[in-house]
Amino acid sequence: MILTTGGTGYIGSHTVVELQNAGFDVLIADDLSNSKQEVVDRIEQISGKRPFFEKVDLKNKEKTFELFQKYPNIEAVIHFAASKAVGESVENPLKYYENNIGSLVNVLQAMQEYDVASIVFSSSCTVYGQPEILPVTEQTKRKAAESPYGNTKMISEDILKDHSVSDKSFKIIALRYFNPIGAHPSGLIGELPNGIPNNLVPFVTQTAYGLRTTLSVFGNDYDTPDGSCIRDYINVVDLAEAHVVAIKRLLENKNKSNFEYFNIGTGQGVSVLEIVRTFEKVSNTKLNYQIVGRRAGDIEKIWAETSFANTELGWKAKKTLNETLLSAWNWEQKYRASLTE
Repeated sequence: MILTTGGTGYIGSHTVVELQNAGFDVLIADDLSNSKQEVVDRIEQISGKRPFFEKVDLKNKEKTFELFQKYPNIEAVIHFAASKAVGESVENPLKYYENNIGSLVNVLQAMQEYDVASIVFSSSCTVYGQPEILPVTEQTKRKAAESPYGNTKMISEDILKDHSVSDKSFKIIALRYFNPIGAHPSGLIGELPNGIPNNLVPFVTQTAYGLRTTLSVFGNDYDTPDGSCIRDYINVVDLAEAHVVAIKRLLENKNKSNFEYFNIGTGQGVSVLEIVRTFEKVSNTKLNYQIVGRRAGDIEKIWAETSFANTELGWKAKKTLNETLLSAWNWEQKYRASLTE
């Protein structure tokens, strides 16, 4: 059984589907602070199999230990559970340090107590800060984070590395992913943030649907071809498949060291305004957007060099930007329609 913390969230839910499709039993632990329990039903609809589910706040050490005690057949953990909005982390850093670091430490202590030795950690390209040379490789030096969110990912990696040194039996893979977008092709699960979206694509789809009046583009004066920020946007299903590959690598003892990390992206940099234009084209919808000031915590440009993950993990991003944005639009329309049925 694979424990997937934050498994009803955006990336978590897609990963649970792919894990079950690969034959794994999955236990989801989630406090539902930024997701809905109905996602469990949707996962079952897609995969034909219902994951186990426990509502638990992993910031609570006692409840975390109880979870491992209740499910003695946990073989490995994928740790997604974390707050993830760059802008919010600048406004409320203490929430991010408590949630992202506290929950990880509790999970690691519970794993140690109950002899679970394999974990895939949901890390982020934010650990590279604003790199001087692009694309970034796994050897690119980590830099001081531009936001508390990014700093929590850096601190979490340091905790995992220190733990791997102190306990050689412990096996860790940190997946440093770039910007996940899109939705499952079924249209049954996708990105569904509570309240106003902090990420670009759900704001795009909600604006196209009419839920938001205007899409804000944060800055058009960056040193990029069109002045807007550049990111490496990866399809969430491609990203989910990388977690399955990583879990298999750990369980089959194919890891070269007990702490490994990989860039998970497409290797292509795409600007915010390119996302807007591409979405308008594939959806045949005109977006009402406006250029506003830069947002605190945003870096100018970043994209991945993925050849190490491609060769070492045998994983590669497959889906195009067009089909990824279309899947996000399909999900938005399908979900909104389901609310009126």
